[in-house]
Amino acid sequence: MRALRLAILAVLSAGVAGAVLLPPRDRVLGSYGTSLERRTPGQRANALRAARALDGVIIESGREFSFNRTVGSWTPDRGYVRAPVSYDGDLMVDWGGGVCQTSSTLYNTALIAGLDIVERHRHTCAIGYVPPGRDAAVAQYTIDLRLRNPYRWRVRIRAHLSENRLGFEILGREKGPMAEVEVDPLAVLPPMDVRAADDRLPSGLRASTHGRPGMRVAVYRIPLRGPHAGARELLSQDTYPPANRLVQ
Repeated sequence: MRALRLAILAVLSAGVAGAVLLPPRDRVLGSYGTSLERRTPGQRANALRAARALDGVIIESGREFSFNRTVGSWTPDRGYVRAPVSYDGDLMVDWGGGVCQTSSTLYNTALIAGLDIVERHRHTCAIGYVPPGRDAAVAQYTIDLRLRNPYRWRVRIRAHLSENRLGFEILGREKGPMAEVEVDPLAVLPPMDVRAADDRLPSGLRASTHGRPGMRVAVYRIPLRGPHAGARELLSQDTYPPANRLVQ
């Protein structure tokens, strides 16, 4: 009987010791989501495919993360399709159109989670799925989104996906959000009229495009934890030029 009691105590002690050694449960450092409702089927498919490639990715303490290296090429053999994509402000159809929504959604998640921003690029023109100044354009082999984990423990990316919504969480050892993000509008840039002759139009008739105003914005991050809590950190100052009206 005494031997049986000793054996039971040994098992219980091992169980308690094992529980103590378990790693702490991951908590949400930051989360962010964007809508896919106004995107084309191809853009939606590409954005979700890129997001699935990021689900579960771990960034070790002090290490850098590259969006392009992690997601890989946006080619048809990897399931990507042709969809509208912006090149220098002009809308074209190319492989992987819509992937920038994934990078922009992850960028905003990283800002709220307190990750360091190593590389980030704006689009030529403001986009509709995130506020101006909070976009992160990517292009294969040329421009990337790179982040760094500043914490003493690793962090993990978790994707939340549905047909009409794309979202991320970044998980770690502390309870977030770790920061807030503010966008300050600095200026509105009105479009101009650009006149050009068009021999195809009847004499006296004019045709014009609507154009679109541009803007200049500043983006700040305010940490909510740590020694710099409450201090405003300037992240970027971005200028989105206007789309001028073409009068023919």
